[in-house]
Amino acid sequence: MSTAYKDDQGDWLTVCLKYLLFVFNFLFWVGGVAVLGVGVWTLVEKSDYLSLLASSTFAVSAYILILAGSLVVVTGFLGCCAVIREQKSCLSTYFSCLLVIFLIELVAGVLAYVYYQRLSDELKQHLNQTMSENYDQPGAEAITLAVDRLQQDFKCCGSNNSGDWLQSVYISSPLSEDRLVPDSCCKTITPHCGRRDHPSNIYKVEGGCITKLEHFLADHLLVIGAVGIGVAWLQLAGALLTACFLYLLYEEEDDDLASL
Repeated sequence: MSTAYKDDQGDWLTVCLKYLLFVFNFLFWVGGVAVLGVGVWTLVEKSDYLSLLASSTFAVSAYILILAGSLVVVTGFLGCCAVIREQKSCLSTYFSCLLVIFLIELVAGVLAYVYYQRLSDELKQHLNQTMSENYDQPGAEAITLAVDRLQQDFKCCGSNNSGDWLQSVYISSPLSEDRLVPDSCCKTITPHCGRRDHPSNIYKVEGGCITKLEHFLADHLLVIGAVGIGVAWLQLAGALLTACFLYLLYEEEDDDLASL
């Protein structure tokens, strides 16, 4: 009687875990799509600004999320097939994939958090130099476009203030054509509008573009970190469920062999 009860209990646990893993795989797949979406969105929306950053940590974090998200979408399908068929080899592969993805997403989250801590110092040290030395210079077209977009999107002028442009290579060269700031500083862009730096004509923002860009990137680094670490813990929960399911399958197999 007790043997039959134990068998029934084991079957009940196996069925419960099977359905739990189905639910998890759905959440897992949704999480993977979210991770992939955040990674792609970060690179597409922020691609112009990446050339203004001294390090590639921001981009690397996004690429890691894209890799992890892609693996999650594929692994979620593998997990469903493994659970349906109750194939121990597939479940073992699925378990290993979950642990690998857990580590990848944890790395992305930690990278985003670490970069968040030193973002302010990096921008203060490098943004002014990048803008003043590379704007509208040969071979620096990407930086020029990034600076123009930065100043228009955030309605700012110069790294700290509009006066920073007076020390720039661009304004000191004949290319400026007597401009005091680039035309992208103007509230309404017209040819040579940068010749007039009055507040009615150009953006005068306290803290300049550094403050604006810092807040913008910091917000998105927090999103990358939260999504990466949050979904990583979801993977860990799935790995534990898979391990329990595997254990029950092996236990059932041993019981079947013992009864022969």
